[in-house]
Amino acid sequence: MNFALVFTTNVVRKAYRFLFPSRKFCNGNLNGSDEESDLGFPHLEDREAICVRSKVLETGASRVLEALHQEEDSVFDTKFSPLDELNVRVSGLLVRDVLVGILRNLRCDDNNKTRCAKLAYRFFVWSREQERFRHTVDSYHLLMKIFADCGEYKAMWRLVDEMVQDGYPTTARTFNLLICSCGEAGLAKQAVVQFIKFKAFNYRPFKHSYNAILNALLGVKQYGLIEWVYEQMLEDGFSPDVVTYNVLMWSNYRLGKMDQFDRLFDEMARDGLSPDLYTFNILLHILGRGNKPLAALTTLNHMKEVGIEPSVIHFTTLIDGLSRAGNLEACKYFIDEMVKVGCTPDVVCYTVMITGYVISGELEKAKEMFSEMTSKGQLPNVFTYNAMIRGLCMAGEFREACWMLKEMESRGCSPNFVVYSTLVSYLRKAGKLGEARKVIRDMVKKGHYVHLVPKMMKYRR
Repeated sequence: MNFALVFTTNVVRKAYRFLFPSRKFCNGNLNGSDEESDLGFPHLEDREAICVRSKVLETGASRVLEALHQEEDSVFDTKFSPLDELNVRVSGLLVRDVLVGILRNLRCDDNNKTRCAKLAYRFFVWSREQERFRHTVDSYHLLMKIFADCGEYKAMWRLVDEMVQDGYPTTARTFNLLICSCGEAGLAKQAVVQFIKFKAFNYRPFKHSYNAILNALLGVKQYGLIEWVYEQMLEDGFSPDVVTYNVLMWSNYRLGKMDQFDRLFDEMARDGLSPDLYTFNILLHILGRGNKPLAALTTLNHMKEVGIEPSVIHFTTLIDGLSRAGNLEACKYFIDEMVKVGCTPDVVCYTVMITGYVISGELEKAKEMFSEMTSKGQLPNVFTYNAMIRGLCMAGEFREACWMLKEMESRGCSPNFVVYSTLVSYLRKAGKLGEARKVIRDMVKKGHYVHLVPKMMKYRR
């Protein structure tokens, strides 16, 4: 069966999540904000996570930071005696807190970037020289992030060289930091070339460095470099596998090269490679977004014929695409189908349906789906609640929306900034300024997103 003849539709959403449907799809469609988006980096390095950190750093880190900032920066000397005089025990936690503190200060006041980079490296070298202490890969990544924010790209590369020389693994995280930073400076291709030269970049679950690099490029949306890296891979004598083809096909869709997708699919078959779970998930995404439920049903049946049982992820991927295409009737059909074959809809699947009903203005059906979800033991997550609160606000049911905010908190589900901003924005648009202020006061009282209150205030008319 030639799938390439059937799949002729638009590009699907975020490429680097083509196996697992994004747990944040509701966020993007309902509110247009990416405040809570996750690029795959540790949360401690997120701008908001660092600047909002209200707790005072543990005593040792505070003392180190104070000593560092008191030092004159005219002489760059790693033999930093004031640190020795502190008598602090160097640990991974101390190093992390000090580097995070420097990164936080840098991002809240970026007037002294060069000084911050020097202080961070000085402390990094000093701590490395302490007895019975060895830096972790995360420490290197934190320092790389500081160098990136300071625009010290050469220092980043020197640090990566140090990692390799000292036997530390260069992972997809290392690559992502470099490619994101160098991409902003127009040096993305140089970053890729350097990693290809390393040969030691072998990140699971990829069998060789090229697949890891291709997947990382997909994750940071450097689609233009993927084809070039693929050509280098072939020149080095590596044969593409299913993972390689999945990345190439997805990137071609993102670039709108439909004919290239067809060519790659046929080429994969000629190489004797069969579509895997990833491949089928890509195809179901495409069919869903293209509003082709009959072709999707054929694909699901074909999966069974070749011995691949569609999972809840495959059904959710398809339902998500159909929902975005506005075909909620087909969504409901496939939910019933997945139940028939023994797949239980999870919170993500239900949230997709609820979001689709809210967007189409069918609040009552969204409420029914929400009730069905909870009655079957599926606990709503923050995106489910955000969809419901959005729908209630759109329908002018503000009392219920505020009640739902309290309900999610009582169930141990912490509202994110999107939930608060959605509710406040709609309350203000409806002229309910007192209620909006109350929501903000409650948010501040609980210590949530205090640093983002000024941003929330700009919603005021």
